[in-house]
Amino acid sequence: MSVDLDWASLGFGYVKTPFRYVSNFKDGKWDEGGLTADDMILMTECAGVLQYSQSVFEGLKAYTTADGRIVTFRPDLNAERMVESAKRLEMPPFPVERFLDAVDKVVAANRDYVPPYGSGATLYIRPYMFGSSAVIGVKPAKEYQFRMFVTPVGPYFKGGAKPITIRVSDFDRAAPRGTGHIKAGLNYAMSLHAIVDAHEKGFDENMYLDPATRTYVEETGGANFLFITKDKKVVTPKSDSILPSITRRSLCYVAEKYLGLTVEHRPVKLEEVKDFAECGLCGTAAVISPVGKIVDHGKEICFPAGMQKMGEVTQELYDTLTGIQMGRIAPPEGWIREIK
Repeated sequence: MSVDLDWASLGFGYVKTPFRYVSNFKDGKWDEGGLTADDMILMTECAGVLQYSQSVFEGLKAYTTADGRIVTFRPDLNAERMVESAKRLEMPPFPVERFLDAVDKVVAANRDYVPPYGSGATLYIRPYMFGSSAVIGVKPAKEYQFRMFVTPVGPYFKGGAKPITIRVSDFDRAAPRGTGHIKAGLNYAMSLHAIVDAHEKGFDENMYLDPATRTYVEETGGANFLFITKDKKVVTPKSDSILPSITRRSLCYVAEKYLGLTVEHRPVKLEEVKDFAECGLCGTAAVISPVGKIVDHGKEICFPAGMQKMGEVTQELYDTLTGIQMGRIAPPEGWIREIK
């Protein structure tokens, strides 16, 4: 029985739920971990995460399907990506199977907070890991904590998905051989000034270009780009400093296998963006946010799909992927993990 919340009025924010999962790494190994009701974290003032930002995180969701099951969407890919993120920051990877077990346990323990089918709301799952032992010299911590909590979040698009306006940013998101391809907290801290500045100037998001030549499209602070050509090909930018979005990979599979579209994952020059018919930002929170206009230092790129609604192909992609997540459309094998 779900709790009595006004699901449609929930925003994308934090609501404390009863249980979370915690495991600690000490003396070269992870402890057995488990659920706790305690949402407070106690650590030394000299913790590695506080001194040198040694932290990684993930984001995924649990859904109530049309037939009443509670499921998660491709959590194994989140687990694998977190392993790669941890390795890049010299942190001990949390094992994939234990990650999946933690997802099962946390969602099951908080099942009353999984929004009902049809509400538009979902249960957001936030796994994260950080250096917890004292570090004063610049080096990796020796002890770490892995945690996972959940929070119900409201429908991302209230009243329909209205296309947004974004700008080409003068800031760089990540270095060419840096950490842009992993989900490290420090990457997101780097983007905060740029997004606040964009909002103050009337834009919804930033388009970051490659920092080496500033001629190729990379991503926004928290989502990958997806373009549709006038002959209905799906094009996604390729770069070593783009976070490999699980939503983007899933949409490309859906485009090819379910909708019969041609998919191209390749470098995309800024100068060719004006020739695309549709543009979207894809990620866990919204699946796809449609983009109606990009402003490049006063020069406007307006997509034929316009500012009123999602483009035709973008809408098909959105409807198909959300249909799979919500149990209305049969999923590819291994994409849906049911919570018992």
